[in-house]
Amino acid sequence: MQPFLERIQKEVLVFDGAMGTMLYSRGMFINASYDNLNLTNPEIVQAIHEEYADAGVDVLETNTFGANEVKLSGYGLTGKVKEINAAAVSLVRAALKAKGREDSVYIAGSAGPIIAPGQIWQNRFADCAAQAYREQAQALAESGVHLIILETFVHVEELLLAAEAVKSVCSLPVAGSLVPLEAQDENSLWAMLAKMERISASPHIDVAGINCGLGPAAALEVIEKVRPHVEKPFLVMPNAGTPRQVDGRTMYMNSPEYFTNYAKLCCRAGANAIGGCCGTTPRQLSEVVRGLKVEKAISRGSGVFASQTTAREARALAAVPLAQKSRLGAKLAEGKLVSTVEIVPPRGLVLAPVVEKAKLCRQNGVDAVNLPDGPRASSRLSPLITALEIEREAGIETILHYCCRDRNLISMQSDIMGAYAAGLRNILAITGDPPKLGEYPDATGVFDVDSVGLTEMVRSLNHGLDLAGNVLPQQTAMLVGVGLNPCSQSPEYELAHYGDKVKAGAEFVITQPVFDPDALIKFLDAAESQWGKLPVIVGVWPLASYKNAEFMQNEVPGVEIPEDIMKRMENTKHSKEEGAAMGVKIAREMLRRLKDRAAGFQISAPFGRVELALEVLQEIT
Repeated sequence: MQPFLERIQKEVLVFDGAMGTMLYSRGMFINASYDNLNLTNPEIVQAIHEEYADAGVDVLETNTFGANEVKLSGYGLTGKVKEINAAAVSLVRAALKAKGREDSVYIAGSAGPIIAPGQIWQNRFADCAAQAYREQAQALAESGVHLIILETFVHVEELLLAAEAVKSVCSLPVAGSLVPLEAQDENSLWAMLAKMERISASPHIDVAGINCGLGPAAALEVIEKVRPHVEKPFLVMPNAGTPRQVDGRTMYMNSPEYFTNYAKLCCRAGANAIGGCCGTTPRQLSEVVRGLKVEKAISRGSGVFASQTTAREARALAAVPLAQKSRLGAKLAEGKLVSTVEIVPPRGLVLAPVVEKAKLCRQNGVDAVNLPDGPRASSRLSPLITALEIEREAGIETILHYCCRDRNLISMQSDIMGAYAAGLRNILAITGDPPKLGEYPDATGVFDVDSVGLTEMVRSLNHGLDLAGNVLPQQTAMLVGVGLNPCSQSPEYELAHYGDKVKAGAEFVITQPVFDPDALIKFLDAAESQWGKLPVIVGVWPLASYKNAEFMQNEVPGVEIPEDIMKRMENTKHSKEEGAAMGVKIAREMLRRLKDRAAGFQISAPFGRVELALEVLQEIT
C-alpha cells in the first residue's frame, strides 16, 4: 500500500469507531479487561473488526488501548503484553482477509494513557510509563502494524513522553491525540491550542489529533480554533454525541446523519482523517464513508466548464437581460419585494390538490410557487411536470428546483432545454441531498457536478452554447438562482462556496429557512463586501408545532434554530393550535426584521398547509 503518511496528505482517511462500545453492547462486563478478550474471546473481537471493514473505513485500530504492562497488571495479566498485542494484530489481519481488504486498510496499533484522567502528571511516573510504552510499541511493531496511535491522552506531557518512547523502538508513523475536555469554553480552547502547538512541534509525532470528550459539533469548534496553528496532518475522532442515561446505561442518541454532517464539516475545517470514539458504531462510520465519497464527487464536478471558458466566450451570444426573462425576473430587476410559497410535489399521481394550492397563492398575490426536487432524497412526482401543470392551470409562475444528485451532465442539459422549450423560465440550481438521507440509501448519487457546475451550465445555455461548446440554434433565457445556508456551522466554507456560485452566473438567491436574523445579516454583510449584491429571497418556515421544531433542528441539514425560539415553541407543545399560531408569529417577526434587507421571502407550507404561509405573508401585503 501507499505509505500512510503520504496518503493522509493527499486525501481524507476514515478511521474506525469505538471498540469498547461495541464490546459492551455484546454483553462484555465493563470491569473486565477488554484487551484480554483478544485471547479469551477472539471471535467477538474479530467480528467487530469485520463490521468496521464492511463499513468501508481506511484504518482499523487494534483492540489494545490498555494493553500495556501497567494496565494489564491490574487484571492479574502481568507478562502478557507481547501475547495480547500480537493476538490483537492477528485478529485485525484475519478480519481484513475475511472481507478481502488486506491491501486497502491500514492497521493502527492503539495505545492509551497510563495515568488516569483525574490524576496529576508527575515526573516520577516518567520512567515506568516510558518502559511500558516501549514494550507495547515493540510488540505492535513486530506484529506488523502500519502506524501507532496514541489516543485519549489528557496530559500533554505523558503524550509527548509516550511518542518519544515509541520512536525509540520503531520508525513507524505516530499519531498523537488529546482529549479536549470542556472545549466549548473560550479559555479551554486557548489552553487546548497551547497543547496542540506543543504536539505539532514534537519531532516524535507525525499526526496530531483530538478524540473523545466531545461530540462532533463541539469537536468542530476545537478544529476551527486550533487547526490553523498545527502544521501536521490532523485527526479527529469525536464521540457519537452528547450521552444520555437510559435505564442505567450511557446511550448516544444522535443519528448517523448528524455525525456524518459534522464529520464533513470537520474535514472542510482542515481534518485530514476522521473517525469515531465513544458511542460510535459501524453504522455511523459507514455513513461517514458514504458522505465523504459524495463530497469528493462533488468537488470533482465543480468548475466542469472552467477549462473551456476562453473558447466558449468567443462563440457566446449576449444573454437576455434579467428583466426580460420572467415576471419574477422583472420584479427583482425593479427592486420590488417578491413573495413565493414553497409547495412540495405529491408522492402520488394526482396533481389537482397541488394546483388548487397554487391557485390560492395566485389569488393572494404571491409571485411564484417554489417546487423542491426530491427534498431529503425522497421520491415524488416530477417537479418539472408539476411546474408545467401549475403554470398551465393555476396561472402563476414557478421556480423549479433542479438538483444534481440523480442526473448526469447530458440528462441535465436535456432537461433544462426541455423545461425552457415547454415555457418554464425560473430555475434554482441545487446540489441535492445525498441518497443516504432518504428512503433509498443504497441508490447511486450521480453528482457529475454540484450547484456551481449546474449554474455554469444554465449560464452557458443562456449564451447559446451547449456542453461541448457548440453554438445552439436558439439560446435559452432561464432566470437561474442558487441556494444559500447563511447559518452554516462552517461559515467560511459557505461564504467561499457562495462566491463560486456568483462567479458561475447566479442571478438570485434563496436561503435555507432562517431563524436567526442576525446571523443572516452578518453573512450578507460579508458576502456583499466580497462578491457584490444579488437579490436574496429569504427562506422562512412557520413552525407548525414544537415537534416540528425538534425535527427541523435535529434532522434537517443546514437548519439551526436558536434556543429562545425552541423554548417559545416548547411552551406550546400541549396544543397544536397554539403551536401553529406561535410559529406564524415567529415567522412574521422574521419578515419585519429582514424586510429592508431582503429582495423577497420564500414561505414554506409546513405539511402542505398553504394557509399558514399565506397568513405569514399578510405581514408584508
